[in-house]
Amino acid sequence: MQLKTIRIALYLAIALILVSGVSYMAVTRFAGTGGQASGLVPPTSLIGGAFTLTDTKGQTVTEKDLLGHPTLMFFGYTFCPDVCPTTLSDATGWLKSLGNDGSKLRMYFVTIDPERDTPAKMGEYLSAFDPRIQGLSGTAEQTAQIIKAYRVFARKVDQKSSTDYLMDHTAAVYMMDSQGRFVGALNYQESDDKALAKLRDLVTHG
Repeated sequence: MQLKTIRIALYLAIALILVSGVSYMAVTRFAGTGGQASGLVPPTSLIGGAFTLTDTKGQTVTEKDLLGHPTLMFFGYTFCPDVCPTTLSDATGWLKSLGNDGSKLRMYFVTIDPERDTPAKMGEYLSAFDPRIQGLSGTAEQTAQIIKAYRVFARKVDQKSSTDYLMDHTAAVYMMDSQGRFVGALNYQESDDKALAKLRDLVTHG
């Protein structure tokens, strides 16, 4: 239990660093909001970039697939004992609570564990969550590319063998606007009220 508590504290610290790293510019933006602060940070290219991955149906997905609609990007792995299933369960609830707005969002669950997470494994795992959450995986090189582009923290821990290990990783959900630019993050176990407010802003202004 103590180890789990330490890990969750680490995830939260990483999420805070992620958000603070871009929000020094401002915490809200006003363009197109009629003077109402939206809760999105100014769009930035510091997080995001080119990638090529494969979805659970074997189709290629690149950064171009993020264009034209707001997108949520969450990085994790199917063997994750706590953060990933919790966040994906939360996301399933968010999409349902958003009603029709939920269909205006895309969400990708991107594995940081290419050694074990095949497209088939990702599909099986995600069958327990909202079907709008799509799984993405790739080779070690492709995974390293998107991890670097999105400034994701990921490392193996508690490695007992080449196939038996856990991973520490960024716990935040990245919010990308319709031009594929980072505009904010949903923190691990953020309250539903705050998360839904951010998501509605993303749909409206992103």
